[in-house]
Amino acid sequence: MDLFEAASTPNFDKNAMSPLAERLRPREISDFVATGELAKKQTLLLAQLREKNFLPNLIFWGPPGTGKTTFARLLSHEVKAHFISCSAIDTGAKELRQIGLDAHDRRLHFQEKTLVFIDEIHRLNRAQQDVLLPFTESGDLMLIGATTENPSYELNAALLSRVQVLVFTPLAPEELKAILQRALEKCGYAPSQLLQLEAQTFLVESAHGDARRLINSLEIALQLFSQKSANEVVPLSVSALETALGERNLRYDKTSEQHYDTISAFIKSVRGSDPDAAVYYLARMLEGGEDPVFIARRLVILASEDIGNADPRGLLVATAGLQAVELVGLPECRITLAQVSTYLASAPKSNRAYRAIDEASEYVRKTGPLPIPVALRSSKTPLNKMMGYGADYKYSHDSERGFVKQMFLPEAAKGKKFYDPTEHGFEKNIRAYLAWLREET
Repeated sequence: MDLFEAASTPNFDKNAMSPLAERLRPREISDFVATGELAKKQTLLLAQLREKNFLPNLIFWGPPGTGKTTFARLLSHEVKAHFISCSAIDTGAKELRQIGLDAHDRRLHFQEKTLVFIDEIHRLNRAQQDVLLPFTESGDLMLIGATTENPSYELNAALLSRVQVLVFTPLAPEELKAILQRALEKCGYAPSQLLQLEAQTFLVESAHGDARRLINSLEIALQLFSQKSANEVVPLSVSALETALGERNLRYDKTSEQHYDTISAFIKSVRGSDPDAAVYYLARMLEGGEDPVFIARRLVILASEDIGNADPRGLLVATAGLQAVELVGLPECRITLAQVSTYLASAPKSNRAYRAIDEASEYVRKTGPLPIPVALRSSKTPLNKMMGYGADYKYSHDSERGFVKQMFLPEAAKGKKFYDPTEHGFEKNIRAYLAWLREET
């Protein structure tokens, strides 16, 4: 069957109940065209299936509209097994256990294999995932799970150890163009008859690698075109599509891999002194609906962790930015976040304060509570004074330089250095000042 056989005539039923994307879904494995690493794994899977009737447990991971569900359905047609399809949203532990028990009986009494496809498998909780383990391990069932989320975040280690992960990537513009052209042809239109060239490019670019999104947009365009009067039948323009499609939300989930990857790229861009990349990722997060307070708090952490004393004003800017974000809110606080992000990205960098507390903490854990020098101990009570606490303490302000050399670390830690200022920014001044105090050369 052809890729678009379900809508292969110019007079296809525009009023069909199924969405256009479903009607145009490939029906044969030969119609599914994979590229890159996925193509190699597809070839290997099909060879295993056709030669040995063997299919490993699989997790299909990738963004929406990249063919995960389609490929799972096509594989089910190739497998000589009883096929069960369900969604993690409405399938609980009890149903999963029953599926596993039925699969066990089917294999034991009828020597028949069972293939279970679970869409949105990341929505199964840990207990529900555990239900699947004995059945996959014993071979009672073959599992295919589809997910848009990073399996390493969403699936437990035990289940991950029993599956192979196939990564589905966003479709390239050339692939989307081919899908658009074939879809139009199967719907009875030449591409130039329905859409201006710029409008075709607009549909492809606004799909962001998502074939389903492209077809859904095309379906709206077809409806718009069919509603035009006879004297208005001209190829649709970009402006007409923009009006019909409305605002298209950026794919971003505040609890998903997109959240972790984008904030990671944002922080690394600020740390790497690239204000352009920083403001780009900031825009992606804000356009995707990220909480601006979350972003502002991360910038406060970064100001101490990655800038520190190389520019002490960085922490002041970041904390003031957090207060402003909480006070003003969206949409205006995006300007504040842009100011803070670009300032911190452009500031000199030092992580020596961060390293200092890490090294000091490690030393404390290793050595335990070393005795504090008697001169530094509190002499607030008569008993403490009688024991000599604080007796030999030298008051720094009694010196003209505001500094008196004395031992502050415990005796066992004498000479230990935790904070070593860099030669960057203001920290260079700190380094020189400390050397002057200590009379180092």
